[in-house]
Amino acid sequence: MNSERFPDFASFYPFYLSQHENRICRRMHFIGSSLAIGFLLSAAMHANAWYLLAAVICPYAFAWIGHFVFEKNRPATFTYPLWSFCGDWKMFAQMLKGELSF
Repeated sequence: MNSERFPDFASFYPFYLSQHENRICRRMHFIGSSLAIGFLLSAAMHANAWYLLAAVICPYAFAWIGHFVFEKNRPATFTYPLWSFCGDWKMFAQMLKGELSF
């Protein structure tokens, strides 16, 4: 896939959602993102950089397990790292607000 296929995030996001049709995969993303928030808060509270490392690794680990085990596709982050990062947080917010099934 070539990143030029999507001129902007609004064009990319429907593709991103198509890569997350499996509910368990979406749940894995949600869990990983939630844990990332928790690790960021812990890093701030305890002034411990190890929590920052966990905040980066944890969401990707959960997401990639969701893709490889449940969705059975290649994570979009391998091709579109920045837009996938943004897409994950938009999807997280939509699940939190009940706009996307959890």
